[in-house]
Amino acid sequence: MAADPPRIDAVVFDLDGVLVQSEHLWDEARRELVAEEGLQWPPDATQAMMGMSSPEWSAYVRDEIGVQRSAEEINDEVVERLRAHYREQIPWLPGAQDAVRRLAERWPLGLATSSNREVIEEILDAGLRDLFQVTVSSEEVARGKPSPDVYQEALRRLDVEPRHSAAIEDSTNGLLAADAAGMAVIAVPNDAHPPERHALERAGIVLDSLDDLTPEAVERAAGRKTA
Repeated sequence: MAADPPRIDAVVFDLDGVLVQSEHLWDEARRELVAEEGLQWPPDATQAMMGMSSPEWSAYVRDEIGVQRSAEEINDEVVERLRAHYREQIPWLPGAQDAVRRLAERWPLGLATSSNREVIEEILDAGLRDLFQVTVSSEEVARGKPSPDVYQEALRRLDVEPRHSAAIEDSTNGLLAADAAGMAVIAVPNDAHPPERHALERAGIVLDSLDDLTPEAVERAAGRKTA
């Protein structure tokens, strides 16, 4: 007897590295702040902070790198530098806005990101506000990625069970977070920060670009999750 086809009730997007090419902007803003304090940037700092929530990376910059400011001050300074870039131009990845619109025609959408709330609002104001039913920053939950908290909260707000949802991710920690949340996972690797193999293996499907992100691709990933 054939299994029932997979049912998807909502899709949740990551932001940085999936919709916007912004990881380097976060990195530059943090590096500038550290340099202005007369400190050296540790070789492993960029990778260490991938997926961290704003309280987590701000504390890291203070405690591990040695910036003599409060975590709140570090966060505010870095976020303002990033927003200044966004006010000049949103660094959309090719096909990002079309992909969001394409899936929004089929399912309710959520956004689950490590970016701060202020940054999320900049993106929504650039033309996507009506397409996302819920948006969650990892600063609003207990732990950042690779913990599943931000995805779990997005699904709670969407009132959707994990097994009936899918996530769009690019990074190692993001893929691990979505998988840990029990979602079907679609990987769209970003060449700037390619995911590690063990995380990529958690994806039901790996796409070459956002142009390939179609409802059919989401359903294929869901089918492989339940297989």
